[in-house]
Amino acid sequence: MKFFNRDPASKAIKKLVEKTSHRDEVNLSPGDKVFGLVLGSTNETTTVVDLSSQSIVRWRIPWPDDYETDLAMFDVVEGVLGADIERNDLAQPEAVTLSELPRRLGSYKGRRVKKWLDQLASPADGPLFGFRGPSAPYWEFRGERPSVALIAADRGPQLLRRSDDGSTWVRFGWSGDDVWLLCEDAHAIRTMETARETSLAGKALATALGFKPTYVLTTLSAPVEGHCYKSCTGLLPRN
Repeated sequence: MKFFNRDPASKAIKKLVEKTSHRDEVNLSPGDKVFGLVLGSTNETTTVVDLSSQSIVRWRIPWPDDYETDLAMFDVVEGVLGADIERNDLAQPEAVTLSELPRRLGSYKGRRVKKWLDQLASPADGPLFGFRGPSAPYWEFRGERPSVALIAADRGPQLLRRSDDGSTWVRFGWSGDDVWLLCEDAHAIRTMETARETSLAGKALATALGFKPTYVLTTLSAPVEGHCYKSCTGLLPRN
């Protein structure tokens, strides 16, 4: 801890996270700088805690076609909102578009993150995203439900690897349901590849990941042949 306090870069990140002025609503002003704490990132979407409003926001980032996102859990990042932030997607009401690639400033872990995750966890009030099954037609969404859910699992989570196609899946219990989601968390996928196991759970999963997974970050995809699909884009510790 003493080393952390002496490190100028770490002190700057700590100050940014803890001293950012609070506002009740997410900043939606085109061209403005925004700061976020990464919860999960894929090339399609990056989910962050907006440092100003302390709300969950999805960033659409213009990654080059041949580039894989290098943003990781609890990275602190700076982005610039696009001239058109594209807030008209009724299936993803939290999403905004950035004008350029974000800048990674460092990483942050601490009691404040634990508090945020506890506050942002989704209540167990029915099926995930309001519907059962892996997907729903795009035309059924009305912008009334979130497209991100931070789940504190009742059972699990468990990672499974399918031998037929090599895909990685997350299984967990929540609100009385046995939920299976395609895993898009790069760290979890690498963990399964390294372990060379078909299933990891409990202490074995915690050892392989390097932390005990408490939360499952779930998101709805952009439409694929007219349907939006549920997936896991992050496994997170309680911190």
